[in-house]
Amino acid sequence: MDSWRRPSLPQLPGRGPEPRLRDTATGEIRPAAGDLGSGPATIYACGITPYDAAHIGHAATFTAWDLLVRAWLDAGRPVTYIQNVTDVDDPLLERAERDGEDWRDLAAREIQLFRGDMEALRLIPPAQLVGAVEAIPVIERFAERLADRGALYELDGDTYFARSADPGFGALAGPGTLPDLTLPQMLELSAERGGDPDRPGKKDPLDVVVWRAQRPGEPAWNSRFGRGRPGWHVECAAIATDHLGPAFDVQAGGYDLVFPHHEMSASHTRVAFAGHPGHVFARSYAHAGMVGLNGEKMSKSLGNLVFVSRLVADGEDPMAVRLALLAHHYREDWEWTAGGLAEARARLARWRSAAAVARDGLAPHGSAAATLAGIRARLADDLDAPGALAVVDRWAAAISSAEQVRAGSLPTGRAAPADTADGTLVRDAVDALLGVAL
Repeated sequence: MDSWRRPSLPQLPGRGPEPRLRDTATGEIRPAAGDLGSGPATIYACGITPYDAAHIGHAATFTAWDLLVRAWLDAGRPVTYIQNVTDVDDPLLERAERDGEDWRDLAAREIQLFRGDMEALRLIPPAQLVGAVEAIPVIERFAERLADRGALYELDGDTYFARSADPGFGALAGPGTLPDLTLPQMLELSAERGGDPDRPGKKDPLDVVVWRAQRPGEPAWNSRFGRGRPGWHVECAAIATDHLGPAFDVQAGGYDLVFPHHEMSASHTRVAFAGHPGHVFARSYAHAGMVGLNGEKMSKSLGNLVFVSRLVADGEDPMAVRLALLAHHYREDWEWTAGGLAEARARLARWRSAAAVARDGLAPHGSAAATLAGIRARLADDLDAPGALAVVDRWAAAISSAEQVRAGSLPTGRAAPADTADGTLVRDAVDALLGVAL
């Protein structure tokens, strides 16, 4: 399916450092791309299920991966970024039935809203935005690999993956990892997040559906496993490996995807590519924190949502919305508030005022180059967006001080010497690295 329009990126002098990320499984902060200095950096980000408009929580998550892509590009890396859209799944079908709408029309409308939100926030689009429906042949071929390795079994027409087929199950979230989930915790999360651990007849409560047999009134496709539709975890495993190969650099998503989704996708892939030399599936996992509203996680199921599209339609500057997101580290759980958005508006105004003054040749000597270096350093350190904003804040404060000196409201000694050579470098750095147009 079509993605969205790519924002233009200013060219910056030199190159930034290779970004480093905290791996969810180990807690180690290490290079985000496995082969330093060679080949493209690769990332697969789990996308939306389009049964409602994208909300601020989605925007925060995808903005984090946008920062990673920008940092890689600034380091001179080509990037292959793949994102999926789960455009057929239970929540979508349930919402369509509730509203008396064709599920395809509902998905198409919400996907278009999502594209508009991402474009407004100036996110670099993935190389491929892949819908589950268009990827069904890919998913079926992947499931056939699992079947050929004896990892699937049938239960009342549905086809399940036996987790016992993967000796490495739990490598992301199980005992001994940083999430360190126990079996009871896994069972609880599975039940909360789309699994069916209590279904009678399963070989193991944590086994997951790979192919769901058609139910009355549901869409279905022919396959080796009968008429039906794919499961969620196999969808991402199949799409990721089809576009990026059996091994890639980063699997990204919200923290609520650690288990079971990312654990299961990795498990599927280890089995499907058993015997593949070297590493299989993601080398690192990056997970964004949850965004709350009024003391609860923001989610479609709870209905406590703030929509990007609605903010923009009500006249909010998308760059202020983006700055409100960047004020929080991507791994942080945080609350969306009107006060936070107001602070972002004020910051945007200060930066734009400073950029206008800097173009008049009042940037303190050396401040632009130092600011560029500071932004690069903070983003390279596990995408420290709040730290990068603080670097620009200091530059804007210095510009304001220089302007006040020119206006005669501050003694001359309070401002650094002016730099008339480059009043646009910081503006370009903020644009290229933070995605904020001044």
